[in-house]
Amino acid sequence: MSLTDLEREYLSTQRLGRLATVGPEGDPQNNPVGFDYNAETGTIDIGGWNLTASRKYRNLRHNDQVAFVVDDLASVEPWRVRGIEIRGRAETTTTDAPRFSGDIIRVHPHTIFTWGIDPATNGMTKRTTK
Repeated sequence: MSLTDLEREYLSTQRLGRLATVGPEGDPQNNPVGFDYNAETGTIDIGGWNLTASRKYRNLRHNDQVAFVVDDLASVEPWRVRGIEIRGRAETTTTDAPRFSGDIIRVHPHTIFTWGIDPATNGMTKRTTK
């Protein structure tokens, strides 16, 4: 399994993340996206309206390295941020899953950073999945 129970639980409470891709000229692009954790494949599946026409989808033809971030403010008083950054390889594929029927971007996690998700851990954690 690529994500821990706490990471999966956190992602299940969130609806939007940000996907960063790299264009053919090396220019970065970062967009808000809808996502689901796919427990069967251990991946993050990203879908959306007219996805195949999007720049993020086309960018993957040239460079499959991506970063995906989900974060939020758990509290303002006291200030408490939490989140997860997943770096890895992405592929374009199709699915018949109800939420994203059709074309999707599938992120295969390699390196995972978290902060504020595990109350027993201070600061940022980093681990690799392989």
